[in-house]
Amino acid sequence: MQLIKSTVALSIIALSACNPASQNTNNSQHANAESPQILQSAQNRLDIYQPVELKVDLSAYSDNQKQMLALLIDASIIMDNLFWRQAFGQNKQQFLNSIDDPKVRQFADINYGPWDRLAGDAPFLSLTKDKPLGAEFYPADMTKTEFEQADVADKRSLYSVIKRNQQGQLVSVPYSHYYQQELASAAKLLRQAAPLAENSEFANYLNLRADALETDDYQPSDFAWMEMKTNPIELVIGPIESYEDQLFGYRAAFESYVLLKDLAWSEKLAKYAAFLPELQKGLPVDDQYKQEMPGANADLNAYDVIYYAGHSNAGSKTIAINLPNDEEVQLQKGTRRLQLKNAMQAKFEQIMVPIAEQLIVPEQRQHITFDAFFANTMFHEVAHGLGIKNTLDGSNTVRGALKEHASALEEGKADILGLYMISQLLEKGAIDSGTLEDYYTTFMAGIFRSVRFGASSAHGKANMIRFNFFKEHGAFSRDENGLYSVNMDKMTTAIDALSALILTLQGDGDYQGVSQLVADKGIIQAQLAQDLARLTKARIPVDITFIQGKSVLGLE
Repeated sequence: MQLIKSTVALSIIALSACNPASQNTNNSQHANAESPQILQSAQNRLDIYQPVELKVDLSAYSDNQKQMLALLIDASIIMDNLFWRQAFGQNKQQFLNSIDDPKVRQFADINYGPWDRLAGDAPFLSLTKDKPLGAEFYPADMTKTEFEQADVADKRSLYSVIKRNQQGQLVSVPYSHYYQQELASAAKLLRQAAPLAENSEFANYLNLRADALETDDYQPSDFAWMEMKTNPIELVIGPIESYEDQLFGYRAAFESYVLLKDLAWSEKLAKYAAFLPELQKGLPVDDQYKQEMPGANADLNAYDVIYYAGHSNAGSKTIAINLPNDEEVQLQKGTRRLQLKNAMQAKFEQIMVPIAEQLIVPEQRQHITFDAFFANTMFHEVAHGLGIKNTLDGSNTVRGALKEHASALEEGKADILGLYMISQLLEKGAIDSGTLEDYYTTFMAGIFRSVRFGASSAHGKANMIRFNFFKEHGAFSRDENGLYSVNMDKMTTAIDALSALILTLQGDGDYQGVSQLVADKGIIQAQLAQDLARLTKARIPVDITFIQGKSVLGLE
């Protein structure tokens, strides 16, 4: 059916003043008998998130569609609870109820546990140990060496938990068994939603995704998801990204997005995916590192988000999606890129513009535009389809070879090749708005925004590597007032050099090389730390958090 473009109201809610509870620096295991307290070092962190209300006008949607949206949100809430188990392990409500201070409780809710996701997962509560790199995907007492030497079925599976059997040996338990009750409930909700869909392809996807939750076989639903072109309502749900597994990067975390397609913006974006094969051939790297040809039927669409859950809602909020991750599906069908326009607009207005006023030279601030921010984000997602998915020797996927560093390097590749794509498409006239200086300067301001996400984030590591690489190559300069300006010629040279480096490391499956790159350049140096502190002093939020749900949308 033809759908009128929805009107999105982003209501910015002022944060109340912080009144932290008294500190307790005891770092022992959490005990329910004593209420955890905010640590002194974290007291200035409670106001780093700007609340945004995800309120959308649903008057153009039918009663069936509204009923379906309510069911999709219910299924998303189950994903949210499952992610709490994966990330933290303790009962969510019991843990939150143990925190007396409401501001601290809210911060713990945003972070899905007692670790600050935008401060390198540092504990912000007393009675808290360091966050395990493997989250709850692996036994707490397991070492990397033990795992690598163990004979375990589905050792690198995206969809299993590693546990110990009665003999203390490591075993793999499929998600469909380990989380059987919750996944069965979510699958039931998706099957109830399918008949309400007014788009047959979307109904088919919902049924196949329900099957996947109960079988761990996600590929059929991934292929079905790639076939959806005209559905006005969208759902991304299941165990998807592996960022939460910082030990190996193997295990996928549960998450969900409920989305409404913006038909007008999506129509504008459709033309760019056709350029992927041509752009792949022109990548600034030796031919052997660009021999895989991306699918030509990948598509770009813009959406308004009405609900985030699980991994996508933890800490920093995603503003664009590039899926599916299955390499076989990518090579056959390409990927779909979803630009989350309302969340992007909120971040631009509340964070990007204030950052530019603090850190970019006045004469270049005119080049900080929402269109450039949107395009940089969009082409980041498109660029995931470029490069290579399997190592040149054929022994492994890039993701498998680079282990826990795969996500950070892949995000770095997407950022840098996104800029390469923009420069190429501007030359061809395919992009007919803005100047290269708009895109480069907005990208520079975006580095400052994303670096604040911290060392524990794959995106944060990628930004730190890129910032330090650009600095070494003179892509930007910093004046005596602490303001940055972009050097256009040197920025282009640095982009080509970093593109070649990343694509080569991926194609070679060079784990040691990537480890060294992260160690050398994935750090915030003293000067940058001081500049980022100016943003904190100016009370510029680090990210946004959502006021969302059926009541906000009028679906209850």
